[in-house]
Amino acid sequence: MGWLTKFFRGSTHNISEGQYHSRPAEETAWNEPSSSPVVTDFLSDFNNEDIDRAIALSLSEEEQRKAKAIDKDTHLEEDELLARAIQESLNIESPPRRNGSANGGNTYHLPREPGTTNGGNTYQTPRENGTANGGNAYQPLPFMFSSGFRACAGCHREIGHGRFLSCMGAVWHPECFRCHACSQPIYDYEFSMSGNHPYHKTCYKEQFHPKCDVCKQFIPTNMNGLIEYRAHPFWLQKYCPSHEVDGTPRCCSCERMEPRESRYVLLDDGRKLCLECLDSAVMDTNECQPLYLEIQEFYEGLNMKVEQQVPLLLVERQALNEAMEGEKAGHHHLPETRGLCLSEEQTVSTILRRPRMAGNKIMEMITEPYRLTRRCEVTAILILYGLPRLLTGSILAHEMMHAWLRLRGYRTLSPDVEEGICQVLAHMWIESEIMAGSGSSAASSSSGSSTSRSSKKGGRSQFERKLGDFFKHQIETDTSMAYGEGFRAGNRAVMQYGLKRTLEHIRLTGTFPF
Repeated sequence: MGWLTKFFRGSTHNISEGQYHSRPAEETAWNEPSSSPVVTDFLSDFNNEDIDRAIALSLSEEEQRKAKAIDKDTHLEEDELLARAIQESLNIESPPRRNGSANGGNTYHLPREPGTTNGGNTYQTPRENGTANGGNAYQPLPFMFSSGFRACAGCHREIGHGRFLSCMGAVWHPECFRCHACSQPIYDYEFSMSGNHPYHKTCYKEQFHPKCDVCKQFIPTNMNGLIEYRAHPFWLQKYCPSHEVDGTPRCCSCERMEPRESRYVLLDDGRKLCLECLDSAVMDTNECQPLYLEIQEFYEGLNMKVEQQVPLLLVERQALNEAMEGEKAGHHHLPETRGLCLSEEQTVSTILRRPRMAGNKIMEMITEPYRLTRRCEVTAILILYGLPRLLTGSILAHEMMHAWLRLRGYRTLSPDVEEGICQVLAHMWIESEIMAGSGSSAASSSSGSSTSRSSKKGGRSQFERKLGDFFKHQIETDTSMAYGEGFRAGNRAVMQYGLKRTLEHIRLTGTFPF
């Protein structure tokens, strides 16, 4: 309309009261009286024609401009609708994609059940995008911008128009998507999951990747990408397979491996003893005598009293091995014998006094020779020193049964029958101790010993009770023919027929009743 306005301003003419008013662009004015009707009509026709043409041109231009404006608005509206549709489609979570995805796909492998590989336990490591470094890897969608109402799965507030994450079937504020272990936000491109909980990959490894109980390091994977470890069948101590060949010592009593952060006590014969087993260990012959009396009372309670006075001696490993070589008869539990029932005359070196501790070593072992003379079928019972009271007692109960059989005139028995029934008596004694819950005061030794302290208190430590269960478990699960199969056959017979009838059957037939 600018052109039309300018045109009108330069060509507008008004006739009023005989005067002609002209207002050109320069805004000049002049007056002239009306003089002739002809001139006036001519000018009027000319002006009307000029004005009509100008109006037509102006209207045409206005229509074109409006059409262009409408077309432009239409395109803008279409572009805006398209942009909104694209944004809405991005906010919808994509379905999971396998084998890794950079667009929010969840990649994970469920761990397998424990298996065995070369005698050890194996777990399949949860794989992360084709790697075996722990955890179920998930890749959240990159930060997006919300354009509609959505509630954060963390704080349950509206997402609004800011950035958000789309993962685990929900949307989150970036600061609300947190690790279940450390409660810190997960800003990493990948994360791990256990159940319905997200974790940092490092936190997942700390929480779920097994660590070796010996070296305290993460148990490494084998060549197949599986976590392989060894575990004690009773204590469930997990350790790297390499510790079986790298010289890591075991406790000679409970069989647990020595952890790196602790030190076992080194006995003078090379055995190692953990501190828990050392706490109730029987260390010399005098200290063992009260326990010997308790075992004798146990046999009397079964109407199996040993009438003869059989010497009991605590000895070192070397003395035990030498006595075993001098014994013509008998069955010995290899690879290590911890007790003997002797029938031959010989001289044995026995421990006279409890040795002194210096750091984590046994020092000043004082021994003396003891001459055994044959007054009956049994000359002595020898027990390896340095073992916990419950283990010493079970070995003593076993050897006492050997003595009882020989003194009662039982003929030479097969190894599985003789060792089996002796193991049955050792098992019965341990069971009685476990059921009693506390040792007899007669089993206490000198006031300075840990055994005495335990007995005077009238109870055992939690570990000592657990240790009793372990020794019982050892007898029950022994795999040897004489001690293992013999015990299970003898125990079935005693459970079915009773101890007295079983012993009578053995005396008559040399076998267990079936």
